[in-house]
Amino acid sequence: MIDISTKGEPELDQRELHRFPVLSDTNINTILMNGAQTSMAKLKRAKSFNARLYYFAEISVYLEVSLSRGAGINDETRKRLEAIHQKATHIHMQANKALHEVKTES
Repeated sequence: MIDISTKGEPELDQRELHRFPVLSDTNINTILMNGAQTSMAKLKRAKSFNARLYYFAEISVYLEVSLSRGAGINDETRKRLEAIHQKATHIHMQANKALHEVKTES
């Protein structure tokens, strides 16, 4: 917020001086990686199909966001997210396979 003083010079509100409205490129890459790694950890601990599907979808969203051009996401982050997504796919599919084998045996 800018106030116009009686002299015609703008004065910045103290809150405006301490804002950081734009994240740096490094921060967005870190946020994506941390989010995907957290979702992966939760996927590994998930007990139900719905929980696994939810965390797998979260990882997929992080990968999808990383494909945005011009967002400051670097190629290394994309590659790491692809690797996490591939591993998550295997975990999710193995758990589903085990679940179906148990149901078939019953």
